[in-house]
Amino acid sequence: MNNKYSLITGGTAGIGLDIAKELAKRGHNILLTARREERLKEISASIKEEFNVDCNYIAADLADASAPEMIYNFCSENNYIVEILVNNAGYSINKKFHETSEDEEEKFLRVLGIAVVALTKKFIPSMLEQKHGKIMMVSSLASFAPPSSGWGALYGPVKTFVNRFGDAININYRSQGITATNVCPGFTVTEFHTASGMQDAMDKVPAFMKKDSKTVAIGAVQAMMKGRSVWVPGILNKLLAFLCNILPTSIVIRMSSSLAGGRYE
Repeated sequence: MNNKYSLITGGTAGIGLDIAKELAKRGHNILLTARREERLKEISASIKEEFNVDCNYIAADLADASAPEMIYNFCSENNYIVEILVNNAGYSINKKFHETSEDEEEKFLRVLGIAVVALTKKFIPSMLEQKHGKIMMVSSLASFAPPSSGWGALYGPVKTFVNRFGDAININYRSQGITATNVCPGFTVTEFHTASGMQDAMDKVPAFMKKDSKTVAIGAVQAMMKGRSVWVPGILNKLLAFLCNILPTSIVIRMSSSLAGGRYE
C-alpha cells in the first residue's frame, strides 16, 4: 500500500481544491483538511472516483491552536507519510483595523501564519528522514505590495512573513532534499472574495488582471515539483511584483489604486 500523501489545507474550494485535483491527476494520494466536514466528505469521494487515488480528510479549524496537532496525530494514527504539504488555507477580514477585535486578528494570524509554521514544523522531521519533501506556501502578490488601507491591514504583512518563512526553509533544508515554494498569485477568481465579503472590490478589478484558479493551481504544482523558491503566475503579475520591489511606496500605491478594486482608497 502506498502510504505517502499530499496534505492540502483549505482544500475544499478555489486554488486549494484545484491543487488537490492537480496532484491527484499526477497520481498522489490526497489528504484534505478544512472546516466543513460534509464538503470534505463529498470532495474526497469525488477525487477518489475521478483520479483513482486514495483521498481522506480531517475536519479542522486552523484558527484553533490545537488543530495542527490534531491533523498531525490523524496522520500518525493512519500511518500517512506527508511528502507534500500545501499550506493554502486563508481568508481576509473585510474591516478596517480599528474595527476588528483582538480575537479576530489573533485567529486570522493563526490561520495564515502560525498554523503554517506549526504544520511545517510537525511534518518536516519525517521529510528529513525520507530525505525528500515539498512544501508549498500559498502566499499572494500582496506580499510584495504596500499593505492596503481599505481592508485586512494584516493580510499583506502576514503574507510577506510567509514568504520569508519559505525562504528560511530553503536556506536550512534544501541541501537535505526539502524545498519550499512561495506561490504568489494576483487576483484569482475563487470563492475567496465572496466568503470574505469583498466581491464588490473584486468586480472592480479589470478582467485582464484576473486568472482562474485551475490555471494558477497547475502552474503552482509545476513550480513546486521543480523546487522553485518563488512562483508568480503571469507576465503582468511578475512585472507588478518587480515594480513593487524597485519603485517608491508612494508610486506603487498610486499605481495600485487604479488596478486593485478600491483597496487603496
